[in-house]
Order: sequence, then structure tokens, then C-alpha cells
Amino acid sequence: MSGVNEIRSTFLDYFRGEGHEVVPSSPLVPRNDPTLMFTNAGMVQFKNVFTGLESRPYSRAVSSQKCVRAGGKHNDLDNVGYTARHHTFFEMLGNFSFGDYFKERAIELAWNLITKEFGIDKNRLLVTVYHTDDQAFDLWKKIAGFSDDRIIRIPTSDNFWAMGDTGPCGPCSEIFYDHGDHIWGGPPGSPEEDGDRFIEIWNLVFMQFEQITKEERVDLPRPSIDTGMGLERIAALLQGKHDNYDIDLFRALIDASVEATGVPAEGEARASHRVIADHLRSSAFLIADGVLPAKDGRGYVLRRIMRRAMRHAQLLGAKDPLMWKLLPTLVGEMGRAYPELQRAEALISETLKLEETRFRTTLERGLNLLSDATSTLHKGDMLDGETAFKLYDTYGFPLDLTQDALRAREIGVDLSGFTDAMERQKAEARSHWAGSGDKATETIWFELKEKFGASEFLGYDTETAEGVVQAIVRDGKAVETASAGEVVQIVINQTPFYGESGGQMGDTGTISADNARLDVSDTQKKGEGLFVHVATVAEGTLKVGDAVALTVDHARRSRLRANHSATHLLHEALREVLGTHVAQKGSLVAPERLRFDVSHPKPMSAEELRVIEDMANEIIVQNAPVTTRLMTVDDAIAEGAMALFGEKYGDEVRVVSMGTGVRGAKANRAYSVELCGGTHVSATGEIGLVRILSDSAVGSGVRRLEALTGEAARAYLAEQDERVKALANTLKAQPGEVLARVEALVDERRKLERELTEAKKKLALSGGSAGGDDGVREVAGIKYLGKAVTGVEPKDLKSLADEGKKSLGSGVVTFVGVSADGKASAVVAVTDDLTGRFSAVDLVRRASEALGGKGGGGRPDMAQAGGPDGGKAGEAIEAVAAAIAG
Repeated sequence: MSGVNEIRSTFLDYFRGEGHEVVPSSPLVPRNDPTLMFTNAGMVQFKNVFTGLESRPYSRAVSSQKCVRAGGKHNDLDNVGYTARHHTFFEMLGNFSFGDYFKERAIELAWNLITKEFGIDKNRLLVTVYHTDDQAFDLWKKIAGFSDDRIIRIPTSDNFWAMGDTGPCGPCSEIFYDHGDHIWGGPPGSPEEDGDRFIEIWNLVFMQFEQITKEERVDLPRPSIDTGMGLERIAALLQGKHDNYDIDLFRALIDASVEATGVPAEGEARASHRVIADHLRSSAFLIADGVLPAKDGRGYVLRRIMRRAMRHAQLLGAKDPLMWKLLPTLVGEMGRAYPELQRAEALISETLKLEETRFRTTLERGLNLLSDATSTLHKGDMLDGETAFKLYDTYGFPLDLTQDALRAREIGVDLSGFTDAMERQKAEARSHWAGSGDKATETIWFELKEKFGASEFLGYDTETAEGVVQAIVRDGKAVETASAGEVVQIVINQTPFYGESGGQMGDTGTISADNARLDVSDTQKKGEGLFVHVATVAEGTLKVGDAVALTVDHARRSRLRANHSATHLLHEALREVLGTHVAQKGSLVAPERLRFDVSHPKPMSAEELRVIEDMANEIIVQNAPVTTRLMTVDDAIAEGAMALFGEKYGDEVRVVSMGTGVRGAKANRAYSVELCGGTHVSATGEIGLVRILSDSAVGSGVRRLEALTGEAARAYLAEQDERVKALANTLKAQPGEVLARVEALVDERRKLERELTEAKKKLALSGGSAGGDDGVREVAGIKYLGKAVTGVEPKDLKSLADEGKKSLGSGVVTFVGVSADGKASAVVAVTDDLTGRFSAVDLVRRASEALGGKGGGGRPDMAQAGGPDGGKAGEAIEAVAAAIAG
């Protein structure tokens, strides 16, 4: 029982047998402690249980918690690789009691595990207690049989744990192992305590007080237990090693690194292999938990870890990216205990490979520039800060790499000069924001971004989180508080709320603090990565610095995700059906529907729309996983990813892929691959279905599709189905017969309309003349037929005039049709033998003038015009007669 996996299982099984619930490790990005960059202890996920804000269905728990200490106040990065026990990633074994057992049972459980289950020699053990904790002192004597000299009282905060300035706290008892007098060092509390002879293996925290104020402390009504044992440390002890890097897990990773590089883990290379092994673990687990390399926040810490390892790979002489090649070994060692490694292996591998490929270019260029810049410097000299900043700002060469590269030559960097250069750049950027009007009001976002940095967006994999209020803005100005009824804009250090961009609307939801509750109506992005929550204070008062709980409206976000993913599928289907000229020209991803504008010169046919919809739904029913990769823009486009119109891209982009094509050019290939920073479904099946509602024109060469997904699409189709059923009932037919019955009715209606038109024409020709019984008379020796008619459509007047010409044989015909709204339309026809003397166009203009209109047009033998005054139909007929008479 000495392998890491066996030790972990033994620990969990032991406490399971003692009535503890085995609780899986929480993610490395804390969801319930906004003050932490990464989860750094086993108790983090139980923080709210200890404080009473949350209840669980168990009162005892045990876990193996993955932890990272590489940023903020818990930062072991620079020591990793050069000491025996520093890691950026480690596992913390721990057992917890939430108001159940306390000191005596905790000490018994710990003592029995390490001496009986683990078989550690009790003569090699000693413990510390807080100097006033007589109870713990006596219990160790009773349970372990220790003499007084093996129970060391420690008066410092090292043996008193506190969650913060206020809240739960209590004394600790640490268990140490003596590795023997052949190693330098003394017991805790002695002048030699920093040596490596006595190593802490387990810390038992007795949470028995609540700190009310700095001066006031009271007993907790339900004292609790929180313990932490480093798995790597206990594994080293049980495997007879003094160095954590000699345990089986690290030996496997280091051996893989040695095999890949061909460089033994000896001399200066020993530290490099250790750095690579440790940093591979933290990088892989962070990526698996949704952190990707970035310019700031958690992503920046990940990038530092990755690049530090990659720099050591370069020092070992690796010619090609190395870390991704070692990943299978890590997954083989830890994948069963942490299945998220297996699930995310492809993403981790690709991220490592792409980051190292890109970094090698940066590293090579930076080292060459650095070499040129320091060619005249010698041991003890300083590189000027301006040059160091230029390497960082212009060429992407981080300051810590500059320092690391110069360390071997014992050349330093002028850090104050570096800081001055950075401040000058910020001042210049700030001046570009200066202005008036709307531009001036935006200046505040630049100032807040400069002060606090970019907001950390957690919303790709969670809809709830905790954060700290950094700023409250009301009417364009920063304020310290916001009270009930006020509408404010809030900046929080980290948030699951998506800020509107790329066509996707911002999230809504709630923000809660101890003394306030706010309704978030919108979330916007300001400047470079600042997420601004537009909220109304529903109750209480919110203050800058308050810890808050953020909850995204889940139902609305789900609909947004579905609609956004559907736009990607429709985009690809449009290109497949209409051609590669199709490109997105704008979009709206709303919770109720999606709108998608694309370049296309003509309306889409019903068949084209049907095929486009079918192709999108083919991918939806695959329920294919939606994968996201972080890549450079150039690499993404080189791999065929589409960049979307209106989206601003940085040096790195998220590439979203979904589905496998089933027809055409995309058959058996990745279907949709696009650059996108929005939120998406985890699998295409979550979209449900997509239904295209319409295709319309919004500008020259731009078409707009509107569509529904999921429940909205289902409801729409259900409504259409009900309409068909109602229509079938009205027609007394089966739903499948409706189309044929309607077509028959339409044909019948058209036939009746034709018959009615003919009847009206006959009626108009047979009587009702405004100028006589049949309307025919002679004017200056010319036969003239002039009639005002009603009930005849303007489009039918010409055919009526043709009938009039036939009846006259030779002459001029005028028909004035008066509509129900009082307007009139006039037609004048001239038989062919008279077109040399009379033009129908000239004559109809006279009629139009009489009707209050202007102009008219047509041919010499037939012309038409109109006018607003149908009451003057007779005058129009006489006006034509007068023109004939000359």
C-alpha cells in the first residue's frame, strides 16, 4: 500500500467506513469564495457549510481535493523544481465534521489511520498544539500516549486557524514526522525548525470559536473539524522517500519527460524535469476545469505556469512542443481518480500543443532581442526597464522570462524603470479616451479597467458564483453605495453573467449580498473585458467591497445558448446550400428567437429554406458534443474556422466546433467551426430543433433569416398544427386533405371571379351610360362611346375598352371606372383607322385633368390615367368628346 492511487483510496475508504460521505473534489475555480484565485485547501468547498449559510444531507465528509497555489498570496511558483515539497498543484486529503464529532474523535481517527492503516512508526511522530489548548494537549497524551516533550505548544498563528478577520476560527494541531538525525533541522518551535528533518504531514483544525470583532470571540454552538493532509507528502513518507518528486506519480511523469527529451534527470536538468512534471499537472487540471491561457486573471496565471514549463523544455533542448506528449502519462496516472482529465484530454492536449508552438516563436524572438540588448552588459549590471518593457509590450516576452533568462548571467532588471514605462503607456492610452459628451462618460470604464483589471468571466461552465463588488456607477459617476429603487451599473471581480457581444444579448438574473438584493436587467461589456451589470436595487443597500452571490437566469441563458449554437449551424447550412459567398452580416441572439443576416443577392426559395433547415436539424439530432479550443486567430482561420462579422478578436480566440457533416462537401468532417466568444450548448441535442420562420431583404444583397429553437419552435409548430386541424374541421376534411381542398376552393373562387368580371363587362356595355341609352353618339362625325361604370376593377377597363372598339368598328371609346372610395380610373381607346388623327394618350390626359389628376400614359390606340374625384366622371367623358370635336 504505497502507490499514490492506493494511498488516496485507503484514506477515502477509511473515513467512509467511519460514517463519512465521500465528496468529490470541487473545481479549481472556487464558486463560493471570490477572494480566492484558485481552490487551495479541502475546506474551500465546505466554507458555507461551516458558516451556516448552506446545509448538506450529511454531517461528516471526506475528500481528496485538487488544489493550486500559483497566484495571489498562496504562490509557490518560483520555488517549484528546486525544493523537495513545493508544488503548484497538489492533492489535499481531508476529513470534516460539521457540528458532529470534535477534538477527541478527530484525534482518534487521525491516530488510528496513520499508525494502524498506514503503519507509520509512532516513535517517529510528534505533534503541536496551540499554546492555550490544554484539551488537545491532554487528548494527545491520552490517545497516543505521548510524553510531554512530544507535544509542542506553539504560541503563534501557525497553530491558530481563522477563515478571515471575522467568522469561524480555532486552534490547530499539526502532526510531524521525524526523518532522522541524518537530515539537518529541528522540531517545530526550535531555531532549526526550517530544516527538512521534521516534516508536517497532517493538520487538524478544531473550529470552536467565532470571531465577532477584533477583540471579541465567542464559542461556536456546534464546533467542527477541518483537516488537511498533503497526498504527495504522505506518499513520500510511505514510499520511504524524503523528496516528493521521488514518489511513483512524479517518477512516472519525470521518466516520460526524460524519454521524450533524451536528457537524464541529473545536474541542472533535474530541476527542469521537475518543473515540467509539476506544471503539467496544474496546467492540465486547470484546463479541464475551464481555465484557458489569457492575458489576465486566472488565464494569465495558467499561461505563466505553462510557459515556465515550456521554457524548461527549451533548456532541455526539446526541438518540438513537449508537454502535450506527456499528457497520456498523466491521464494514465490520475485519470481514474479524476475523470475530468479523461473527458478533457483532447482539449488539454491541443491547448498545450498550440500554446507551446506559439510560445516557441515568442521565446526565440525574445531571446534573440534580449541577447542583442544585453551584449554589452556584464555580471552585476542591470538591463534598463525601458528595454524590458518593450520586450514585454511589443514582442510579448514576459518580464519574469526576461529575469529568468538573465539570472544565469547574474544580470538584473531595472524594475522601477519597467514600471515607469508601463505607467507612461497607460497615461497615453488614457489620453485617447478623453473627450466630451458620450465619449467622456465612457472614460470611467477605462479608469475602472485600469484600476481593477479585466473582469473574470466564469460563465462558460457555471451560472452561479460569488464575487466582490469593485465599483458602483450611477449616472456616469462612481459611488460608494446604492440603495433600494436605484438603477446602477456594477463591476464585480468575477462573474458568470455574459456581457452583450457578438450578437448575443447580455444575461439577466440576481445579485445578493448580506444586506441587499438586486435584479440584473442587462450585462454589458465595456472597454477591454470589463463586465458591467445593469441592476435595480430591489431591497437593502449595496456597498463597494461587499461579497455577493451572482445567479444567472438559467432558463433565459439556456434559450440564449440554444439560439446562439443554432446560428452557427444555420450559417454553415446556408453556405452549403447557397454557396461560400454567404457570410454573416449581423445577428441577434435573443432568448425568444434568433435573427441572422447574410450576404445573398436574391430571395431564397422554399426548397432552399427547407434544405437549410433540414441540414441544421441533422446536426442537432446527432447530439454531438460542442467543443471549444483556444487558438491564435491565424491558426484558427488556417484550420478553416470562420470569423464572424462585427466581432472584435484579440490575439487569441475561442474556436467553437459542433457536429459532423452527413452530406455534401462536409460529409464525415467537422461541420461548424467558428471563432466565437459566446456561450453555447454542451451538445447539439440541447437545441431541440430549429424552425426557420422567414427570409426577407434588409438591404442590397443582404437577406435576413428569423428562426426559433427548442420549446419556442415546438410551440410554434404545435400552434400551426392546431390551425391546420381547425381548418380541416371547417372544411370537413382530414388534415392531410386540407391542401387539396383549399386548392380546389381557390380554383373555384378564381372561376367565379372570372365569371363575375365578364358579367360586369356585359352589364357595363349593355346599359348605364352617362351620355345616352347605350352611351354611343357621334362627335364631329366620329362614333364616340363614353361611359362611367362602377364595380369594374381598373385592370379590367382596358379589356372593356377593347370590347367597345369592336362594337363601334371605327371610333373612340372612353370608360371611367369609379371605385368605392370615390377615386376614378379612365381608359381611352382609339380604333386603328383613327390613330393618325387622335392619340389615346392625349385624350386620356384631358379626362385625367377633369378628374383632378395629372398625366396618363399608354399607346396611341390605348391609354389609361386616373384622378381623385370620381364624382366628375361625366365631365371626364365630355372632356374627351370636346377634344375629339376640336
